[in-house]
Amino acid sequence: MFDYIVDLLLGGGLEPGSPLNIDSLARQLDVSPTPIREALVQLEHTGLVRRVALKGYKVAPPLSEEQMKELFDARSVVEVAAVQRAAGHLEQLLPALAEAHQQHRLAAGLFQDMDPTARAAGYRKYFEADWNFHETILRNCGNRYLQQMAQSTSTHTHRMRQSATEGSNDTALALAEHEAVLAAFQSGNIAAAAKAMEAHISNARTRALNVSQP
Repeated sequence: MFDYIVDLLLGGGLEPGSPLNIDSLARQLDVSPTPIREALVQLEHTGLVRRVALKGYKVAPPLSEEQMKELFDARSVVEVAAVQRAAGHLEQLLPALAEAHQQHRLAAGLFQDMDPTARAAGYRKYFEADWNFHETILRNCGNRYLQQMAQSTSTHTHRMRQSATEGSNDTALALAEHEAVLAAFQSGNIAAAAKAMEAHISNARTRALNVSQP
């Protein structure tokens, strides 16, 4: 249920402020209203939907430019710190990060090859693979609280994706930037890995803000 509604939201077919009728969604999926209601509660935490008293759930508005800037600033603080602290965990990190990068590459290829009319599910899977690269570093940085803090910011990233342009150059650029982070880790140059991560998040911020411009 959760994935189905996320695909609806990321597919761009629902305007901000549009109501999400629980009974209607339940009929579409041939299920009872209970799992739909539970999925909407989960989605409220991501910021993709908003609950309005006495009116039910509505599609949330995209992040404002100021909110997007603050989101990327927070991500940079947390994720660069995680890269720096991963220096003592390279034995576990390197094979896992190489695998995450490969899965991201595969997801990007599948997404780009999909018919544009059927890209909603592929779009979500691509971003899951993208985030897994980041989360792999966080899981191996030796600080559970940094990971928890990053999880908090990642939920708000869902909202930013509502305004992203499908099929943009971002997939190739993100892959190249991840490659730079991975290569620096593999060479044992943690300072370069931290610098590459900082540059990646800064570049992603610029791309996101450009896409959000009318």
